[in-house]
Amino acid sequence: MTKLPLEIRHLTPADLNAVLELDQACFGGLWTLEAYQRELDSPNSDLLGLFSSVSVNRLLGICCFWSILDEAHITILAVHPQYHHQGFGQALLYSVLKTACDRGLERATLEVRASNSAAISLYQKFGFKTAGRRRRYYKDNDEDALILWLPDLQHPEFQQTLENWCTIISDRLTKAS
Repeated sequence: MTKLPLEIRHLTPADLNAVLELDQACFGGLWTLEAYQRELDSPNSDLLGLFSSVSVNRLLGICCFWSILDEAHITILAVHPQYHHQGFGQALLYSVLKTACDRGLERATLEVRASNSAAISLYQKFGFKTAGRRRRYYKDNDEDALILWLPDLQHPEFQQTLENWCTIISDRLTKAS
């Protein structure tokens, strides 16, 4: 198998300008430079990036979660709009969940726009279930957020699921490259 020109790794301060560009393309400027720097500085935060050595936009996606007690609270998962539907969101979600498992966390949670059916479908593929709704959560349009929940990250069955996803994602990304 040939080596993919893709890499997922923890972000560094040198990546922050690219992160801000990606944030602007995906969210219209959701977080500031200072907010991303706080994530990098926090021992309770993992900020990962999906990089390509062959793309014009080297940073194709980002994801972040906070470790809160025994829970991974996923705060951001975004893929540049030019690179949707190529398996990159799956790769990022796999990586964030694997990182959470490696940290010994027991469960994962997140909020997602109720209208974001593509993201909801992705999360459901990994076993997330709807746990509730936050009314008027998003201030830009007062849209509701669904609260999604994934328990048992340390359970052997979930560890097997992660291994299966690793194979599926690797196969898909190999075919896409």
